[in-house]
Amino acid sequence: MTDQIVIRGARTHNLKNIDCTIPHGQLTVVTGVSGSGKSSLAFDTVYAEGQRRYVESLSAYARQFLERMEKPDVDFIDGLAPAVAIKQKNTTRNPRSTVATATEIYDYLRLLYARCGTVHCIVCDGIVKRDSVDEIAAAVLALGEGTRLYALFPVTPAQQAPEAGPESPAAEEAKPPKRPRKTAKKAAAAPAASTLTESLKERLAELRKRGFNRLYQGGNIYEFSTPESLLEIDFTLPVFVLIDRLVVSPENRARIVDAAEIGYREAGEILYEIVPREGEKPERERLRFSGAFECKTCHRVYREPEPRLFSFNNPFGACPRCQGFGNTIDFDLALIIPDSAKTLTAGAIDPWNRPKYRPWYADMRRAAQAQGVPLDVPWRELSEEHQSFILNGQGSFAGVRGFFEQMERKKYKLHVRVMLSKYRGYAVCPECKGQRLRAEARAVRISGKNICEASALTIRNANEFFGALTLTAMQQEIAGSILDEVRQRLHFLDAVGLDYLTLDRLASTLSGGEAQRIQLATSLGSRLVGALYVLDEPSIGLHTRDTAKLIRILENLRDLGNTILVVEHDPDVIRAADYLIDLGPGAGEFGGKLLAAGTVQQVEANTSSLTGKYLSGTVTIPVPRFRREIDVDNKRQWLRLEGARANNLKGIDVQIPLQVLTCITGVSGSGKSTLVHEVLYKVLAYHLGKTETGDPSHLYRAVHGAERLNDIVLVDQTPIGRTPRSNPVTYIKAFDAIRELFASQPEAQRRGYSAGYFSFNVPGGRCDVCEGDGTVTVEMQFLADVELPCEECSGSRYKASVLEIKYKGKSIHDVLGMTVKEALRFFAGHPKIVDKLAVLEEIGLGYLRLGQSATTLSGGEAQRVKLALHLASVRSSGSSEARKAANRILYILDEPTTGLHFEDVSKLLMAFKKLIDGGASLVVIEHNLDIIKSADWIIDLGPEGGTGGGQIVATGTPEEITRHELSHTGYWLARVLASHGHAASKTPEKEVVV
Repeated sequence: MTDQIVIRGARTHNLKNIDCTIPHGQLTVVTGVSGSGKSSLAFDTVYAEGQRRYVESLSAYARQFLERMEKPDVDFIDGLAPAVAIKQKNTTRNPRSTVATATEIYDYLRLLYARCGTVHCIVCDGIVKRDSVDEIAAAVLALGEGTRLYALFPVTPAQQAPEAGPESPAAEEAKPPKRPRKTAKKAAAAPAASTLTESLKERLAELRKRGFNRLYQGGNIYEFSTPESLLEIDFTLPVFVLIDRLVVSPENRARIVDAAEIGYREAGEILYEIVPREGEKPERERLRFSGAFECKTCHRVYREPEPRLFSFNNPFGACPRCQGFGNTIDFDLALIIPDSAKTLTAGAIDPWNRPKYRPWYADMRRAAQAQGVPLDVPWRELSEEHQSFILNGQGSFAGVRGFFEQMERKKYKLHVRVMLSKYRGYAVCPECKGQRLRAEARAVRISGKNICEASALTIRNANEFFGALTLTAMQQEIAGSILDEVRQRLHFLDAVGLDYLTLDRLASTLSGGEAQRIQLATSLGSRLVGALYVLDEPSIGLHTRDTAKLIRILENLRDLGNTILVVEHDPDVIRAADYLIDLGPGAGEFGGKLLAAGTVQQVEANTSSLTGKYLSGTVTIPVPRFRREIDVDNKRQWLRLEGARANNLKGIDVQIPLQVLTCITGVSGSGKSTLVHEVLYKVLAYHLGKTETGDPSHLYRAVHGAERLNDIVLVDQTPIGRTPRSNPVTYIKAFDAIRELFASQPEAQRRGYSAGYFSFNVPGGRCDVCEGDGTVTVEMQFLADVELPCEECSGSRYKASVLEIKYKGKSIHDVLGMTVKEALRFFAGHPKIVDKLAVLEEIGLGYLRLGQSATTLSGGEAQRVKLALHLASVRSSGSSEARKAANRILYILDEPTTGLHFEDVSKLLMAFKKLIDGGASLVVIEHNLDIIKSADWIIDLGPEGGTGGGQIVATGTPEEITRHELSHTGYWLARVLASHGHAASKTPEKEVVV
């Protein structure tokens, strides 16, 4: 293999026939403005060719599809290593997938618990184990030298270990003496041997042949060479075979072990009865040992644990009630008690507020008063015992559950079914309490924790727990390497800044950045050598404090002997690169050129590189000279949320100023998304009449100032559409005017084509084969499905007759292939079209093609397209004062700088300014210090992630945040402000400069 990857004539998408090299064994960063061709080079050229060559090495079945697979448009690639792509999108939707399963930690935990776990009885919590002969010998020798013993095993028809029952020795010990019957004399006259069953006769005959000739019962030994010798034995009581008579001494250890092995072989258990010395009270004392895997207290027999017992994806281990999901469709307590701040007197139990069910409310009051349950205390402040009484009832009071059980019996009535449906939802499984596994699996523990409790730990706490875990010498021999694997993977997850995640966190709830870093940690744990890793902005969602950890991980992966190719905008990651490739100078058609390549210092010195200018400080995003005035005492300017509680939020009170830019900051996992998405958005949406979010009263105590808003808009990174027919031009409502323009052409009017004929979303003018998608999907079974251009329309989406209609010599398909920048020139003179497209250009999306599929947009691009839609509505409003009155909207954005270059961040700040000038308020979750330093107000959460977060560390202007010692954001922000030599002051809003 050569020492570098050589690329010649790369023309994929907007790449302009570029030549470049990527050194092997180094960290290479590809950077440039958004749309400059970074992903086209890294993923669509380098990785795609690596994947194609891999498929080429597969079977003939797979290769038959190669001719139809799109080959990267490149003349020559040499020195390509096996490629692994780690993208930022979280594509996991499986409700069974967790952080532990995605990283293979759970597979190792299942094996560890199966081999080293201590099994506890699910009935009495006793230890469940099988006694080894070495343990038996040690226990017998511990009785003291000279102790006399009888070695026994029970006579049973079958040669297997009996389960605990009335005939077991333990049961015999606990059995009270029988009361004499009136016919005792008659019974005594009959021979005891008459009680022998055929199976016992066969068993005794078999034992006689095997050399056993003595039976034992009640302290007496009986010969059983002949039937007459058995007359004195009562076979209605347990009978034992005498194996040996022993005296405890080290010399007799072999005889003790031999007796144990014989007892295990013949009956699955062995008993050693102590023979009292002469003159001692004749009390029988027995030591019982079992070869069965059973509880030592209640003798309940279990199956030995195996890895599948601990899998919630396997019926053998999954909870039978919820099938391993952890929740069931049941009556949801959050719906039954929607407002936990209410007292029982105030109607906390919602169904009992209905007139028809008021008698239940009266019963509850009487029962609660008799039980001492306070009626004037908020539900959430009641003790667990009092809540349990109300829910489960006691005595004549059936409780909430009893109420619903009674209603279930009446659900043949329509109105009852309607009432019950209102309170149904996904509730925690009552059997496994959300732990997903059956009781037998939950009863296996290591160091006091079962596998569910270990999975509920955060990665940081799990690291400490398994790091401190010690194994016995035998366990170390069996599972030492398993424990090492668990520790290693936890270490890597901690190293990439995910220490706040719990191992049982659902993979579908992870952000794109978190999912990418999990893949990165998994790759590092695999210790693969000689591979090419292609990563897409791994720093997304990572606080500046943790970026250094990420860089160390990338360097470790490189030092193993791998080649790392990263698409990145973060300045710290860029400066850590061994080799830098800068593309540009613009986006779309104006990009795709190689501006600079080399070390960071070489790129900084290159005057053609815009990235180099930002890195060297020649060009910067300035700190605002003045910030918008915020009147702390003016309550009308503030939105106040009290008692926010969800996930790790600890009932915090938050104050957000209106008509300014507010940044929510904090380390990863500190509670930013929970506060903004789960609480703030749901609460305000509910107060503004958006009931689809449900009643959020359990998430907060009070909210003030919601009436000052007209609307709340969540601008997140979810796709603007999930089909190939969704695209930017339809989303921002510009396509309607374009279709009307084509429908107004003379040829279209002559043929009777309406605007609908130029839509690929409805039948008429669209291609009937691909139904307007432009592509068809070929299923490849065990390989990923392949999308190919439609053979009927050649990917144009329309019928040939529709494509004959032209405007300025361009068909509707040609227009959809234009970039936004090209379309602005093409449609000059049509304000209905230009006004909407101009907004896309202003926020740095001029490189997007009008018909570009929504499925190909990154999360950051999708977010900015949504932002453009709202900017267009602000622009269309009337006067400045009218806009402010009509646009009292609170916009919530989640990391809008995802995928943005320094230059694009500057454009985004200008878009924020226009929204705020139009009367809007902005709340932005952000890690980017260029956005944070430009904010008017900061709310910093933390101080750490997970359980160590969920509190407000500091609030104020950026300058005030820098003075808080506990604020990690303040520490890094101070360095940025100092680099600008800035000491900002406040000024009235009319003097705002962003």
